[in-house]
Amino acid sequence: MKQFVILPLVALALSGCALFQKEGGRTGVTGPVEPPPATEFAPKVATSVLGATQATSAEALDKTTAAEKAAALAAPAKGGERELGRVVVALGSPAEQGIWLSSALVKEKAQGRIMTAAGKSLALELRPGTGGAHLSLAAFQALGLSLTELPQVTVYGP
Repeated sequence: MKQFVILPLVALALSGCALFQKEGGRTGVTGPVEPPPATEFAPKVATSVLGATQATSAEALDKTTAAEKAAALAAPAKGGERELGRVVVALGSPAEQGIWLSSALVKEKAQGRIMTAAGKSLALELRPGTGGAHLSLAAFQALGLSLTELPQVTVYGP
C-alpha cells in the first residue's frame, strides 16, 4: 500500500526538476528572457511652443460686421415662435462664420432667437447639432459674453 502513495509523490517531485536544467551555462528557472537594454536612441526632434507664431485675437477671427451684430441684437421677437428649451452653450468653431447656435434642440436649420439670463436677446440661425450646444464667436461677442464663459440661454424657434 505504501508503494501506491510513494510512487506518485516521486513522479510529481521529478517532474518539477525540468525547471532547473542547465541551458547555455545558465542555471535557474526557465521562462521568458528579458531583452537586452536599448543601445540606440531616436534622433533629436525640434519642438516649438504651439501657437507661439500664429497667435490671433478673437476680433481678427470674426468676420461678422458690427452692423450685422447690431441688427441681430435689435431684431424683435417674431410672432409664432415658441420656446424650444434652455441649454448651456460653449464657444463654437471660430472657423464657422456668422451668428448661429448649434443644438440638439433644433431638428433643421431655421431662423430663431436666444435670450441670456441677463435678458439680452439675439436673432440668429439655429442649426441642428448633437451633444453640447455651441454658439458662434460672433454671437458671443454681440452678447458681450466672455469667450471662456458657459452661459445658459433660452432658445426660441419656429
